[in-house]
Amino acid sequence: MSEILESTEIGRPMVRQDGPAKVRGLAPYAYEQPVQDPLHLHPVQSTIALGCIVSIDTSAAEALPGVVAVLTHENAPRLANTDDAELAVLQGHEVGFRGQFIGAVLAESPEVARQAAAAVVVDYEAEEHDADFRADHPQLTEPNAATADTFDGDVDTALRAAAHTVEATYTTPAEHNNPMEPHTTIALWDERGLTLYDSTQGPHPVRQTIAPVFGLQPDQVHVIAPHIGGGFGSKGLPHANVVLTALAAQRSGGRPVKLALTRQQMFTVAGYRTPTIQQVRLGADDDGRLSAVAMDAVEQTSKIKEFTEESGQPARMMYATPNRQVTQRLARLDIPVPSWMRAPGKCPGMFGPEVAMDEIAEACALDPIELRVRNEPESDPETGKPYSSRRLLDCLAEGAKRFGWDRRNARPGQRVQGRWRVGLGVAASTYPFLRQFSEAKVSYSADGTYAVHIGAADLGTGAWTALTQIAADALGVSAHRIRLEIGDTALPVASVAGGSSGTASWGAAIIAAADEFLAKFGVEPDPGAEVQTAAPRDSAQKEYAMHSFGAQFAEVCVNVDTGEVRVPRMLGVFSAGRIINAGTARSQFIGGMSMGIGMALHEQSVMDARFGSFVNHDFAEYHVPANADIADVDAVWLDEVDPLAGPLGARGIGEIGIVGAAAAVANATYNATGIRVRDLPLTPDKFL
Repeated sequence: MSEILESTEIGRPMVRQDGPAKVRGLAPYAYEQPVQDPLHLHPVQSTIALGCIVSIDTSAAEALPGVVAVLTHENAPRLANTDDAELAVLQGHEVGFRGQFIGAVLAESPEVARQAAAAVVVDYEAEEHDADFRADHPQLTEPNAATADTFDGDVDTALRAAAHTVEATYTTPAEHNNPMEPHTTIALWDERGLTLYDSTQGPHPVRQTIAPVFGLQPDQVHVIAPHIGGGFGSKGLPHANVVLTALAAQRSGGRPVKLALTRQQMFTVAGYRTPTIQQVRLGADDDGRLSAVAMDAVEQTSKIKEFTEESGQPARMMYATPNRQVTQRLARLDIPVPSWMRAPGKCPGMFGPEVAMDEIAEACALDPIELRVRNEPESDPETGKPYSSRRLLDCLAEGAKRFGWDRRNARPGQRVQGRWRVGLGVAASTYPFLRQFSEAKVSYSADGTYAVHIGAADLGTGAWTALTQIAADALGVSAHRIRLEIGDTALPVASVAGGSSGTASWGAAIIAAADEFLAKFGVEPDPGAEVQTAAPRDSAQKEYAMHSFGAQFAEVCVNVDTGEVRVPRMLGVFSAGRIINAGTARSQFIGGMSMGIGMALHEQSVMDARFGSFVNHDFAEYHVPANADIADVDAVWLDEVDPLAGPLGARGIGEIGIVGAAAAVANATYNATGIRVRDLPLTPDKFL
């Protein structure tokens, strides 16, 4: 158990430290970094889903004024390591998916580069591709890197003996992350190696990935990312655009090369959430106690690179039952590579089970909250370990009181307001705790300020502010005496801003450095005093099941004439350990819940299997919530500190807000209409 840091600054809603620079336009994002005489890059992308390039004619592109070079697989520099097929850019004539980078134009302006890219003529030898995702795909395979299948007890026998059962299939579509700032990179080579100004959730992870691709030592790659315009997971690891920019910079004559993906390109080469098909089976006795839980999930991945969503993970640990089966299978297709999206696995993986819980509650004539109370486990069903904290029932009780759950009509379709049917729904949330290795440096200056250095990234979540508060309390000074520096591999190693692990990981490193600094130099150090250290490893993650939990409540209105669904009210109550900044935390929770409303009502990336491409690849046709779609969305949290979660007592908040949100909305639409929709998104046609 860690000694918890006492707080003066922690917990209060301190204003964003990076806010003034951002609203004044003084915070440089990757594409805005000042570099001298840059060239601009525009990719050439494949127009077939599978096959090879027979010939590629670049003469028309090279003849355009302002074009400096056109790269193809025939003249691009060779990479030192091509084990990762997604990053093996321009290394051969093979095509593995539609939209793959097969060339690149370097020009004096982005407009000329784009015009020239369109002038490149490619002749292909196309092969028959497979982009048809379905549950009965003839070549479903087990994932290589996911959790193994779970078989506890005898699910089939338990289901046959159960007093009440639910057996249904639930689906979630492919979704794209779509941060406001697209993926952007500036690359520059010099005698020291490669410099990348990159929009990334982790400067150090980019360095560790990119260095071996180019045959460099890690210290020969310098990554700079002080400000990021969102990522939602898509910038958690480098994609092909980073390699393409660095590769092109090797042919630029020493000039920097800039690339900003277009919105359309973001749908092809920057990752996305895989669609899922979830067969869920629940069995319960007359008292509503689960006798069996089964979830068999099918997802898609790319043939050139496996990515597993692990959507079965929540079903392994949410509720108590003596019989459990969880399996995952992959359809390997000739499609773009899926990747991380906010709360990977847990977000889509909670949809089917939490809607099924609503269905089994109705079958047992129980309130959905009471059903969850009766199936609360005493220890983690997956591992048998005790929980460091599991306050799901407290979240449900607090949310029910605040939301007015007692006004819910158990019979669906009974509450009418004009031409709208109104209903209430609930679902649970969960997300695991993770703390990763990170280091920090603390130094003292003659002006009385402390410089705190850590190579972390703030992708808009508030790390600039939260880490300043943590450093101030760790050093026992006010926040205005802290000068925080982040977002650079020249700073001490920090983990990725992902898995809701950033603040806990980086904060622990800052606390460790501050403790060592104070022990060595005291509260009146000499100018120049400096300490760099890593956070000590904590055994609690091995001894305890460590998860955050929450309860999502939604009120919906469904129009009886048009089927339109609106969400006038939504409330999330969360148990996530200590909250570092009340203002930025509420923003994170509400942001996740807003994305959950988008998942429930709007978001769907549509694959045309004939061509192997997402056809609604822009904001005109890929719908996300606008201001009018998000009404009274509120988030609160339980006042707690988890002493097993490190010296901060915080478990992370970036992702749990989206988990369970779509299920709560779906359950509310059933309560409003009596129509059970098991396929996202909940579009109007499904209620007519």
